[in-house]
Amino acid sequence: MKNNYYHENKNEITLFKMAAEQRVPLMLTGPTGCGKTRLVEHMGDVLGREVITISCHDDLTSSDLVGRFMVTGGDVIWSDGPLTKAVKEGAICYMDEVVEARHDSLAVLHSLTDHRRTLYLDRAGETIPAPDTFMLVCSYNPAYRSSLKELKPSFRQRFVTVAIDYLPADREAEVLVNEADISLPVAERLVKCANSIRNADDVFHFEPPSTRVLVTAAKMIASGASELEATEVCVLAPLSSDGAIASGLAELAAAHLLDPETNNSNNN
Repeated sequence: MKNNYYHENKNEITLFKMAAEQRVPLMLTGPTGCGKTRLVEHMGDVLGREVITISCHDDLTSSDLVGRFMVTGGDVIWSDGPLTKAVKEGAICYMDEVVEARHDSLAVLHSLTDHRRTLYLDRAGETIPAPDTFMLVCSYNPAYRSSLKELKPSFRQRFVTVAIDYLPADREAEVLVNEADISLPVAERLVKCANSIRNADDVFHFEPPSTRVLVTAAKMIASGASELEATEVCVLAPLSSDGAIASGLAELAAAHLLDPETNNSNNN
């Protein structure tokens, strides 16, 4: 199985291809760990383009994106940043959790996300038209972003926005089988447990367990851990350190999973 295997939920692959064909930027939204990054990696393979990923954060500056002058061997030379590299190479530039970046840093994207499709390097005195193969893709989780951070509507409207969510239970179980080589009944119990926790999110107020953590739990089970053990360390422990909430989550898990004494085999 390819590392960039992706199981489509709705029509996100078709919409991604359309955006790439029309050379328009794409915004992916959805809960953490639902497959946004995997989709971009998969589409890089499908379209035959390199994916250059930028993990956005508070300290990300425009220079971090486009590049800066650096002293090397006594000479001052220009060093391209990842955004500039992606434009020059006609790659897919993927900005993960773009909402975490500062607004002044995102201003450099304006000329790339309208009819100009051009990157202006003011400090280097260079203008770089984006080739047809260049594509800007951004992602973020609108439901769990900080109340102090929000993308400006004028910025969001520059993008085609595709919402991604968790897969239906049967298809999410298939992902676990493919990713971790566990049996389907085990995968189905993990997904059922995760969905119970996701449905309790309004009560407990935490970020729900992602497909990503379910895959990790499945891999632990494939290595010999019991279903409850794997779920405890991979799914429940990262969610909350509150004792009462942890106890409630443990009860939910116990209602759906096999305990260590019953779970003697990965094929149960």
